[in-house]
Amino acid sequence: MGRIFGTDGVRGIANVYPMTTEMAMQLGRGAAHIFKNKHRRPKIVIGKDTRLSGYMIENAIASGICSMGVDVLLVGPLPTPGIAFITSSMRADAGVVISASHNPFQDNGIKFFSRDGFKLPDELEEEIEELILSNGINHLRPTAEEVGKAFRIDDAVGRYVVFLKNSFPRDLTLDGIKIAVDCAHGAAYKVAPAVFEELGAEVALTGVKPNGQNINAGCGSLYPEVVAKLVVESGAHIGVAFDGDGDRLICADEKGRVLDGDHLMAVCAAHMLREKRLNHSTLVTTVMSNMGLEVALRSRGGCLERTAVGDRYVVERMRAGGFNLGGEQSGHVIFLDYNTTGDGILSALRLLEVMLLQGKPLSELAAIMERYPQHLINVRVKERKPLDAVPEIARTVRLVEEKLGDHGRVLIRPSGTEPVIRVMVEGRDRDLVVGLAQETAAVIERAMS
Repeated sequence: MGRIFGTDGVRGIANVYPMTTEMAMQLGRGAAHIFKNKHRRPKIVIGKDTRLSGYMIENAIASGICSMGVDVLLVGPLPTPGIAFITSSMRADAGVVISASHNPFQDNGIKFFSRDGFKLPDELEEEIEELILSNGINHLRPTAEEVGKAFRIDDAVGRYVVFLKNSFPRDLTLDGIKIAVDCAHGAAYKVAPAVFEELGAEVALTGVKPNGQNINAGCGSLYPEVVAKLVVESGAHIGVAFDGDGDRLICADEKGRVLDGDHLMAVCAAHMLREKRLNHSTLVTTVMSNMGLEVALRSRGGCLERTAVGDRYVVERMRAGGFNLGGEQSGHVIFLDYNTTGDGILSALRLLEVMLLQGKPLSELAAIMERYPQHLINVRVKERKPLDAVPEIARTVRLVEEKLGDHGRVLIRPSGTEPVIRVMVEGRDRDLVVGLAQETAAVIERAMS
């Protein structure tokens, strides 16, 4: 049996290892043991997206938790950030999200939040994994009144809607604003329309009829052209597209132009700089964010810090450095003044707030960032050697950096899951970028074949 946890919890094809009901029960038992509170009756929140397999995994993990003498609070389909919020606000000992985010419906996943609403650090995931692999808690079997109970929290959606509405300034309203909304037939399908409508907006909806199999299918943040088209057809002021678990946001402006997480962060970071609300005048993002974001921020007196790819690494750096805004190009944007994780609906509200306060359309706001051309090549290799141990690669990278100067960069990183080296070159001149990326990829292929 190999490693269970990946870069964002446990994920795979539902009913195939490791995403089996047997493993879900074991994960429930392991998490319950880790989070068991010795001073009171412990409780763990479980929420999910709209996948068909969510029912069986939910029941299995709830059984595992109850078998360890811990109570379960079932909230049903709710965006991942909503589950983080409910976990924290109900003073639960932990939260569980059953979702595979933007993956197709046949996949599923399990990830955990601690009682403060933040994702678990690697050390705690490893502790749960070790308990499972070592059979270290097989002998722990509470009986009689010590067995846990399961309760359904019927008003979880309402609680989360109120939380999101309260994050929007009371002196602002969405009256007269039309929003095109694509919920990807996922976890945001009830919450997002309710929030926007209750704040006064008119909404044009798509992706709000989940059937267990249509989550992320040709819709949502992976297919932003759908909401972009809806914006144009409906005459909306903005289009917002979420992924299956509602923690990502991709937008379209009033002209139907798609804007990713980098544009969203550029607009919000610039506004927060202007309002002196961006902690340490710094935005935290990953190595994959476009250099145009860095240039836009720097020209306004701000700074940008980069982390490894993954929203958990962004959050870790934000917490360590006292920063309050960070995110990824993919649309995970974290406003730590409001929530502990990426929240697509909350991100949309922050963007709408800027539009209203500055009295400008989204297309004008987003124009502060000029996207630099990026060219990405995946090089399949026979043997994954440490990159710094291959002199030819280091020499090529130095030469590429010299040619790009201050107006570009090169990024080489190995895939964490397959024998692939990812080469990304970025700069102002598209032809130069493509040529340098091809040249670098060819050197890596020769050196590592």
